[in-house]
Amino acid sequence: MGISNFWFYTIMIIAISHVIVGFVYLLYKLSTKKKDNQENE
Repeated sequence: MGISNFWFYTIMIIAISHVIVGFVYLLYKLSTKKKDNQENE
């Protein structure tokens, strides 16, 4: 039972960190796009 909990938590940590990294990347891309648009105007 202990080893299955290890794999469950490992996969959950990878999945949650993947979502967080994707969200941060999306915010980064959106913020750089806004700055580029303001400079062009």
